[in-house]
Amino acid sequence: MPTIGVKRSLLFNALGQEFTDEEFDQLCFDYGIELDKIEPIPESKGKDVEYKIDIPANRYDMLCLEGISRALKIFLQKDELPKFHLSKFNENQKPIRMKILPNTQRIRPIVVCAVLRNVTFNAESYNSFIELQDKLHQNLCRNRTLVAIGTHDLDTIQPPFIYDAQQPKQIKFRSLKQQNEMQADEMLEFYSKDSHLKRYVSIIQDSDVYPVIYDSNNVVLSLPPIINGDHSKMSVNTKNVFIECTAVDLHKANVVLNIILTMFAQYCSKPFEIEPVEVEQVDGTVILYPNLNDRTENVSVKKMNQRIGIQVDVETAATLLNRMSLRTEILDSDTLRVNIPVTRSDILHFCDIVEDCAIAYGFNNINKTVPKTSCIGNQFELNRVSDLIRHSVAESGFTEALTFTLCSCADVAEKFGKNIENIPAVHIANPKTQDFQIGRTSLLPGLLKTIANNQGTALPIQLFEVSDVILKDLTREIGSRNERRLCAVYYNRSPGFEIIHGLLDRIMTLVKISYNDTKSNDIGYYLNNQCEDSAFFPGRHAEIIVRGEKRGTIGVLHPNVIEQFGLKLPCSVIELNIEPFV
Repeated sequence: MPTIGVKRSLLFNALGQEFTDEEFDQLCFDYGIELDKIEPIPESKGKDVEYKIDIPANRYDMLCLEGISRALKIFLQKDELPKFHLSKFNENQKPIRMKILPNTQRIRPIVVCAVLRNVTFNAESYNSFIELQDKLHQNLCRNRTLVAIGTHDLDTIQPPFIYDAQQPKQIKFRSLKQQNEMQADEMLEFYSKDSHLKRYVSIIQDSDVYPVIYDSNNVVLSLPPIINGDHSKMSVNTKNVFIECTAVDLHKANVVLNIILTMFAQYCSKPFEIEPVEVEQVDGTVILYPNLNDRTENVSVKKMNQRIGIQVDVETAATLLNRMSLRTEILDSDTLRVNIPVTRSDILHFCDIVEDCAIAYGFNNINKTVPKTSCIGNQFELNRVSDLIRHSVAESGFTEALTFTLCSCADVAEKFGKNIENIPAVHIANPKTQDFQIGRTSLLPGLLKTIANNQGTALPIQLFEVSDVILKDLTREIGSRNERRLCAVYYNRSPGFEIIHGLLDRIMTLVKISYNDTKSNDIGYYLNNQCEDSAFFPGRHAEIIVRGEKRGTIGVLHPNVIEQFGLKLPCSVIELNIEPFV
């Protein structure tokens, strides 16, 4: 959870009320945040302290003094949620424009922008503005890998702006707090030794082009996600703030931009008014940012009561949600329309609204009740049987392995002389590597690759795995199913088929299934060698028939398969579906 520090005097002034430390601690608890510690401020000579407050990781709107004070004032019903709106332009005015050039798609393709006009900062609010950017960079922006924020004094630069990606030697400017101009590659080398910025250098260092934003006079605003230019640097005296967020994730870029704007629009001469910026995309389309429209969700008060375990009427429920910064309207005796503001990006689902209602009601006010049902927990039967089989196979001298659930198409098809089209494999739509293209349909490839990487181990190598395979099954709701299997491999100078066969007999003895000598009915198990499989040596493999149905295979691997996996000695294997034994 992020921890932010706020001066007690500033916070109480914003709240319009004084609290004792104990009272404020209780207020934080009631709201679902935590007063972690109270630290003295030496320069205040005992007159003030700093509150360290733990904030939930998804409450980005509470990462600054402005956000905390606004949320608590609304919770205390001293204020209402402000209505944020975009400024309007007359016929002679046009919005500022940011144009994205095609090269940016190679490294950091997204930028969103907005302007705060006629802002009045003081030292405390300016510091809060800077600290919020740092908190967002560490949290939602994932150390600037997803989003990087740039803030500039608009009066020092000339729109329209260009967002481009250029070769490092083509970019030259004076970065923030530096005296001399540097090329972009020199700049990254310089900041690779900076204690604060070196963590961000690797984000773009290996690219052949670096993102850059400049104005109509070719003045560089920033080299995202590293550093801003010194020319457009902000100060406490800045009146007009231009905010740009470059990103690889549009949703997160919008959330970051909206949080900064909504937290500090209160300092504009027209409070909560935000000036939009046009962003011209690579394909020529123009999008206006920011989007301040509320999202709406209709919720049932009856269902909320059931989830929480309380009984409140529709008016009370609306009041509770309004206290949590969710503007709520009553539609009928059971239905509420909840307007989710742009500040509450953490509200994703009905359950999030229910949670806020429970917080406002007070968890300590919910009556404790004895559950109406009584259940006795127990181990899932398939897992219990799997564990018993694991112990027995290990006692037989085999070592358990745990291999990857994903594999390549070749691992289950070409290496075994089969066609992937004939295998019921679940394919990954956008695999990041050829090693992980499908869900495994067999445990055998993983064990063979494990042996291939451990060929220096003393012989024989005896490995087994009890785990799931993934099979395409169009009769299931999700189009696939898991199947629990046992696979064991014996690798030595001789095939050792008798050892694998003995392991099969041992497993069948444990699950109390007897051998069927007649092979003529659905009782017991037997081996059917009247079959063909390109993965096995001809005449040296069989299907395992259990109660009349094929449940697995056993045999000696074909030399071609052994060679495909980089092995040099013969292998005997068994693979068996153990779900029928449950």
